This record gives sequence, structure tokens and C-alpha cells, in this order.
Amino acid sequence: MKLEENKKYIKIAVTGISIALGSCICLFAFYRFNEVQAMFQKIMGILRPFVYGAVVAFLLTPMCRELEITLETWMGADKQKRCKYLSILISMVFAIAVVSILVLIVVPQVVRSLVGVVNALPGQLRALNTQIDQLLVDQPDLREQWEGFSKQMLNEIEIWRNKDLLPLAQTVLSGTATYVTSLLVFIKNILLGLVISVYLLATRDQFFAQARLLVRSIFNDVWAERIAGEMHYVSRMFNGFFTGKLLDSLIVGLLCFAGCMIMGFSSPVLISVIIGVTNIIPFFGPFIGAIPCALFLLLSNPVHCLMFIIFILVLQQLDGNIIGPKVLGNTTGLSGFWVTFAILLFGGLWGLTGMIVGVPLFAVIYDIVRRLCFRSLKKKGQHDLIHNYQETFHPKPQPKTAQKKK
Repeated sequence: MKLEENKKYIKIAVTGISIALGSCICLFAFYRFNEVQAMFQKIMGILRPFVYGAVVAFLLTPMCRELEITLETWMGADKQKRCKYLSILISMVFAIAVVSILVLIVVPQVVRSLVGVVNALPGQLRALNTQIDQLLVDQPDLREQWEGFSKQMLNEIEIWRNKDLLPLAQTVLSGTATYVTSLLVFIKNILLGLVISVYLLATRDQFFAQARLLVRSIFNDVWAERIAGEMHYVSRMFNGFFTGKLLDSLIVGLLCFAGCMIMGFSSPVLISVIIGVTNIIPFFGPFIGAIPCALFLLLSNPVHCLMFIIFILVLQQLDGNIIGPKVLGNTTGLSGFWVTFAILLFGGLWGLTGMIVGVPLFAVIYDIVRRLCFRSLKKKGQHDLIHNYQETFHPKPQPKTAQKKK
């Protein structure tokens, strides 16, 4: 009896000390937020190759698994190790080949489009200025203000051109050196990431077993099963979302390229690449990509700009109502409100990466809160409350036979 009381007091003491330490850590992080953030960014910079490798391994794991099963049926289950390494090799070669082909096809077209835009921009600006002057013929006050503004801008450009260009050259050279250094570091991180991804794919079963042992050693059987179920849900959520989103963005980019070619827009490859890449961002992506493309077309041909805006609206409706649901399905299970909330929240915290990762991450958080809420309600005997909520807001679709009978 005394031993049980001692265990009880020890648990209370450990819980109190843990809460006190957690509170101190939270207070320290709150009052030293800039230092903590700088330290976190430094650590993430060091671990960036591991992050790249983990992302590549995570995306290629389903392909490796399917290839491994197929090769085992062909070569026999006794050659499992050979099938595993061969599936990793095929997956890596396929991924590198796809990325290389896309880069070799798209990058030269994008570079030519950008060079054409830069060369044509002065003439387009002059033509736009002439059109504005013609539109303001009947508005002398506005015309006078516009002429004063344009003259001031031309004078400032002329003053800038007549200045000593040595400081500008130094700035450009410094920026170029920084850019080249960053590019070399990025290439180094990518190569290391590929090597790490191969290692992760080869030892993924061992890592899963180690994680299972660690969870079992810390938690009891009930909580260990719950954590394992949540991890499977997280893996299924992120993998399904990113794989489906990449395929959806590729389809949208190809449709955009076909539409731009049919309607005769300038630089169709550049426009379709921008639309396809930004479409990875849920909800806001197509509009983020459409704004610079529309401004570019406005300089060359205002009619094309209007046609492009209408085309993007139609393409967005097609993607949102037909292509997206077919490719992705209801992967996240979030409403439009929570999707917008997740994009704004994590986009504000982590920038573009947060806008892409935010939706599946918030879906996981949402699912955990939902499960804990339902578990607490079941403990309190509120089964009717859960049932009414599910029937009202998440009704199960009825079978087609039942619908026909009705």
C-alpha cells in the first residue's frame, strides 16, 4: 500500500516538474523569439540536405513499394533484397529522367520568352504611353498630370544613366557572386539529398521498426496503436495530397499551354509554366500565377489580356470542379474556410513552403482535434450529440440501389 502511494506521489512530482520545465522553455522561447528563430534557421540550413532527401524518399516510397512487389512476383520472393535495390534504382532513374526532360524542354523556352519580354518591353511601354495619351485627349487635366509624371520619370532615368556606373557595377558583381554561391550551395544540397534519399529508401523498413520500438518503449499499447494510426494517416494524407497535386498541376499547365497556343498568346511556354507551378498552391495558386501573366499580356495586347483572364477563370472552374476532384478526391476533408485559414496562417509563418504544406498539415491537426473531441464526448456518454453532428454535416452517401427504391 505504501509502495503504491509512493508511486502516486512520484508520478505527481514528475508531472509537476515536466510542466514547470515546459513553461520555462515556452517563456524563454517567447522572450527570446528572434534568437530562437535564428538558431532554428541555422539548424535547418545545416539539415537542409536531409530535408531534401526525406522529401524525395517520401515521394518515391509508393513507387518503390509497387515496383518491389512486382519484381518479387517476377523474380521470386527469395530474391527480396535484390528486388528492393532494383526498385530503388528504377525509381531514382525515372525521377531524375522526368525532371531532366522537363528542365531541358521548358528552361530554354522560358529563357527565350524572358529575353523576348526584356527586348520588347521598351517598345511596349512606349506604345502603352501613346495609347494613354490618345485616351486622355478629351481630358486635359488628366493629360497634363500624366505628361508631368512621364517627364519626371524620363528625367530620373536620364539622370541615372548619366551617373557614375561604377557603384552599380560593384552592386551587380556582388549580387552575382552571392547568387552563384547560393546556386552552388543549392546544387550541393540537392546532390547530398539524392544520396540521403537512396539511403532512406534502402533502410526504410529498419527506420519504421526503430520508430515502432521507440513508441512502444515510451507509451502503453493503447497509445502506441493510436500514434501508429495517426502516423499512417499523416503519411497517407501528405503522400496523396502532394502526388495528386503535382499531377493536377501538370494537367493544368498542359491545358494552359494548349489554350495559349490556340488563342495565339505570346510566350505560351512561360505562361503555362507559371500557371502550372503556382497551381501547386491550393486555392490562391492560379490567381497568384495569373496576375503577372495578365500584366505581361496587357503590355503587348490588351485584348489578349482580357481573353487570358476569361480563359484562366474557365480553367480554374474546370480544375476546381472536374480535374481536381477526379485526381485528388476529397483528400484533406477540409472545408473552403479551413483551407483558406491554413494557407494564410502557414504562408505567413513559412512563406511559399507554408502555403504548399499548410493544407495537409492543418488537415492532420484538424483530424487529431476531431478524434480527441469525439473520444472525450464518448467518455461522457454524448453519443447522440456525435451522431446528430455526423448526420447533419457529414452524412454518409446512400447506395444507388437505396436511392432508386426511394
